[in-house]
Amino acid sequence: MKTRIISGVVAVILMIVVLLLHKTFVFNLAFGLISAAAIAELLRATKQLKFIEPAVACCAYAFIDAFMPVFHRNGWLTFFTNRLYFGALVLFMCVYYLRHHDKFTYKNFFLMLGVAILIPYSFGTLISMSADPKAGVYLIVITMCGAWLADTGAYFAGTFFGKTKLCPEISPKKTVEGVVGGVIANGLLMMLVSLIFDFADSDVSPRYFFILLAGMLAAVVGLIGDLTASIIKRQVGIKDYGNIMPGHGGVMDRFDSLLLVAPFMYYMYVQGLLVL
Repeated sequence: MKTRIISGVVAVILMIVVLLLHKTFVFNLAFGLISAAAIAELLRATKQLKFIEPAVACCAYAFIDAFMPVFHRNGWLTFFTNRLYFGALVLFMCVYYLRHHDKFTYKNFFLMLGVAILIPYSFGTLISMSADPKAGVYLIVITMCGAWLADTGAYFAGTFFGKTKLCPEISPKKTVEGVVGGVIANGLLMMLVSLIFDFADSDVSPRYFFILLAGMLAAVVGLIGDLTASIIKRQVGIKDYGNIMPGHGGVMDRFDSLLLVAPFMYYMYVQGLLVL
């Protein structure tokens, strides 16, 4: 427990620093590393790291995709777009497939390429929201809250009222009552966080009704992401994706729900439903 608490505190401090520097290259650097680490963990879990060259290429693509906006917003390397370096990744994967088709099958090809697309796409929405000139920090914080606060409500609701198992084969501790409590708590807590930002920062004007709605829907979306990651762990026979955070597991263990919540919140944001 001591190790879990210490690593949790360190992670929170690092996240606060990254948020405070969200307008600098540090934010892109951090999520580039997180994205690459998540891909490495998934490839290790599915036994794809034996194909070292495409594994490195997939991780490199994730890091480049997160870091390239640093150059673009300064007007540098504008020709080096996502379409170009993603095309380079696909071309490399095809060449590797042709050279090693006796061992590197189409299943390996599409699994690795799918992971390389999914992770950067999800974290890329966070980078896009951080670029908002007025509400960047708020949007990142509220998105993370949307992914993580539901667990608190679900824990207490499940502890006091939980009777009906949600999916015992995948996650034995989750109950229907806990999920309902998490959905309600997520909406209310996100409104509370928004209220704090509203009072502390005159540039942030949350749309409270939609924040409540987004929080409740994000709890469900995040649960789907969490259960999906859990199924993968069960199918490959591992407890955690990694040990980068002692006592908490790997990057995927902490960010699995965020992978689906971030694109959902980004959609709400671009539709003008989160802030005025």
